Amino acid sequence: MSHSLPAPRTGSHDLPVSPALDDFMRTAWADTPLPADIRVPSYGVTPARRARLAARFPGERLVIPAGALAVRSNDTDHRFRPHTGYAWLTGLTGEEQAGHVLVLEPDGDERHEAVLYLRPRSPRTGHEFYRDRRYGEFWVGRRPDLAEATRMTGIRCAHLDAWEKLLTGPQPPVRVLGGVDPSVDELLSTRGAFPPGRSAPAGLAAVLSELRLVKDPWETGQLQHAVDATVAGFEDVVRSLPQALQHPRGERWIEGVFDLRARLEGNGPGYSTIAAAGAHACVLHWIRNDGPLDRDRLLLLDAGVETDSLYTADITRTLPLSGRFSPVQRSVYELVLAAQEAGIAALRPGARFRDFHMAAMRIIAEGLHEWGVLSMSADEALDADNGLYRRYTLCSSGHMLGMDVHDCAQARANTYLDGRLEVGQVLTVEPGLYLQPDDETLPRSLRGIGVRIEDDLVITADGARLMSSALPRTADDIEEWMATLLDS
Repeated sequence: MSHSLPAPRTGSHDLPVSPALDDFMRTAWADTPLPADIRVPSYGVTPARRARLAARFPGERLVIPAGALAVRSNDTDHRFRPHTGYAWLTGLTGEEQAGHVLVLEPDGDERHEAVLYLRPRSPRTGHEFYRDRRYGEFWVGRRPDLAEATRMTGIRCAHLDAWEKLLTGPQPPVRVLGGVDPSVDELLSTRGAFPPGRSAPAGLAAVLSELRLVKDPWETGQLQHAVDATVAGFEDVVRSLPQALQHPRGERWIEGVFDLRARLEGNGPGYSTIAAAGAHACVLHWIRNDGPLDRDRLLLLDAGVETDSLYTADITRTLPLSGRFSPVQRSVYELVLAAQEAGIAALRPGARFRDFHMAAMRIIAEGLHEWGVLSMSADEALDADNGLYRRYTLCSSGHMLGMDVHDCAQARANTYLDGRLEVGQVLTVEPGLYLQPDDETLPRSLRGIGVRIEDDLVITADGARLMSSALPRTADDIEEWMATLLDS
């Protein structure tokens, strides 16, 4: 299979183009160069990232694709986001990166040269620029030319056609970030990049995840910007509650309000916004968001703004739609808050990653026992051979955060889930209680209540800094905050 540039994609309803029009379209275009000083925002930090990756695989060619476009409907593609590893290594984050390939090419002294194979700006001497619906400049916007892309990234750039020619003649050992672009996987396989009968060697995805576990100051700054924009989005949502409460799909109103902020402040939401009212909050990943809002119930809002550099926040607040918690709602909320406080208190360099989750779960198990929901003690419930408390909380209490909302997920267990925390790691702490509406082990007063409280933190030398401290967390502070916003 050839990875060469395809023929222009046109729609069946396109009007025919006469030779006269085609000739006319190729003439009289002014030069429109990009500014000479344009650089990707992470220009200063990406060379060290590439060097750290290359050092883990001496003598090997490393292939990191951006990814491929996916059809949403007929001739319309899903919005494209480059693979996180590609974006982290190049600084390129835009939709025009589809199909591009970064190669770290070994040289004779066990060092690597980065080469970026891309689809350059379509020349006005052809017809792609005005006829190709998928890549044409008139349809999807301008791409940089090769010289511009080199200046932007500090990486030598070559035409995407040259990527296929690279795979001729004697080949070094090849390691690819597989499953990202099917055409890259197939081309490497058919060109004999791997020994007969063997698939691509593994390990590249894990190493890329592990290298991203500790954030540098530039990355932490990007994450703080994402958090700050997310705080503004939560404020927007509270101000919009009077209108949302009146709409039969109030959850969609909430989603739309937050996602507007995300598009204004960054690339968009970092993941599908969860706007879960009432019992929908008991569905951990509720993204249908098609329900109404009830003033007597709670709203669980789990949302994050993704910056243009693709770093995302991940924050959850559970809000009383009336502006005030009922006694039962407050009781559930304060148990979850106590669990979160215990989890945050367990964060420090050298602590095991799983420690904060277990600290939070002990509080949850103790609370369930005090309520009479669990007849056994917290110690019994927390025993690995038991775990019955999980019926009401189910999932883990946090995860790494960065360019992916569940960041560094391909890292090996001994470096992440079974590893220890380090200064510069950014993570969430998000315990929750999900008291299902049909759970007959619960008193009726508790059924249908879902509460999650989630904040973003960076590990520091003496503990952790709460990056999302601008959003209130206690029940009293939430009520006061909502009253202020609704009166403004």
